[in-house]
Amino acid sequence: MDIITDITARRAVLTPRRTALHDVPTGRALTYAQLDENSRKAAGFLASEGIRPGDRIGVLCRNRIEFFELLFACAKLGAILVPLNWRMTGRELRELIEDCTPRLCLTGQEDRALAEQAVAGSETRLVDLEEAYPTGRDTADPHPGRPAWPGDETWYLIYTSGTTGRPKGVIQTYRMAMVNYLNITQATGLSAHDSTLNFLPLFHTAGINLHTLPTLIAGGRVHILPGFDPGPLLALVQSGELDILLAVPSVFRELILHPDFAATDLNRTRHWASGGAPLPDAIVTAFAERGARLCNGFGMTETGPTAFLADPADALDHIGSVGKTQLLVDARIAAPDGTILPPGEVGEVQFFGPGLTPGYWQRPAETAALFTQDGWLRSGDLGRIDADGHGYVVGRIKEMYISGGENVYPIEVEQVLESHPDILEAAVRGIEDAKWGEVGCAYLRIRPGSGLTSDQVTRWCRDRLASYKIPRHVLICDDLPRTSAGKVRKHLLPLPQTASRSE
Repeated sequence: MDIITDITARRAVLTPRRTALHDVPTGRALTYAQLDENSRKAAGFLASEGIRPGDRIGVLCRNRIEFFELLFACAKLGAILVPLNWRMTGRELRELIEDCTPRLCLTGQEDRALAEQAVAGSETRLVDLEEAYPTGRDTADPHPGRPAWPGDETWYLIYTSGTTGRPKGVIQTYRMAMVNYLNITQATGLSAHDSTLNFLPLFHTAGINLHTLPTLIAGGRVHILPGFDPGPLLALVQSGELDILLAVPSVFRELILHPDFAATDLNRTRHWASGGAPLPDAIVTAFAERGARLCNGFGMTETGPTAFLADPADALDHIGSVGKTQLLVDARIAAPDGTILPPGEVGEVQFFGPGLTPGYWQRPAETAALFTQDGWLRSGDLGRIDADGHGYVVGRIKEMYISGGENVYPIEVEQVLESHPDILEAAVRGIEDAKWGEVGCAYLRIRPGSGLTSDQVTRWCRDRLASYKIPRHVLICDDLPRTSAGKVRKHLLPLPQTASRSE
């Protein structure tokens, strides 16, 4: 895929009157013809502001139609969109602004003060999304666009969540978008007749790519919520207006706890998928009890992101698996010395295919370290692939700990803990221990009013885990520190100085 045709221009020809984007709170909708027209005018507005090919455009906003107008406007111009994380502090955002040096930053009213902090002292100019942008767009001459979008050219940057360090700008190309579309279509049967929901943060790869951008390429309909709200989401499911949906496990957990969950017909959504973080078996079971097959998956911002995704036919027979790699991506398991491991053995998951990122924005050393000598992308995750191709992720390489000479993978312990009816969420990390080298510490969110004790947790684990895997410390927490994608930032979990010991 050396070139990609102008997506909105082609859709405006093929399906001009079909709804492309629908804003749920206001009812506002754009057809594909209107989306292309608005994107051309947005490109004209950006050009009038001095934006040229290769310039960066920051966007700091909640989920809204205008974001996608700008995404396609940048493609028509050859500019680079940079979604910014509204959950960050002004200081953190300034680091990103310094890294990518956007000429403009468009922001919504709810994030205006944060945007002002972020661009302070820089040459980045702010543009208001509520007034200045629509006025400038509607009065601009439509930009003619480019005849083709080069496949290897940078379309936008996604800054990684930074679970262990400073965020890096992951380059996203036009080829990556098309490969992801093909992988998702093959895995889910996505078509022009499907509707999906855009609600995950736009500064995360899932907010753009799962499944919004593939749905727009296919000619389907995208409903938009400003952010996650379980009531309206379940209402869309019950109305039959959502055919395909991906969310992170924390979203499914909140849906299960919502009072409307029991009355919602989950079968009105054709395909359910989960990604972004480990999926507890208990959540899969809860959906299965309601007749819905929740398909677990695994990918990275660096893989475009779709890589592994379970087939609905296998989802319940292989609970815990992230499924098989999709059509245009392959995976292998490698030992620390680079030896490729046979089926069933645990090692680093590595990826290969046309949908991989070319690297990190202005980080040549880290880009080089991302790939093996033969071109496979290092994930930093530990996993295994069985003889039939089903993948299993057992945790980050840096999360595995050794207790009494035995390897312990936190995700296995977390799955056991989260199967307890009074445990809503668990995070496990290894900490130093004078006798065993390292032991596990469990951080638990428990069901309100349950009164669960550390002794009860230990008894639960003794029936289900080898003794060296049982956490020696248990901490009850109101919440857990998270990245913007909902992953637990384990390096920020406190040491158990006053924790209950389980002997």
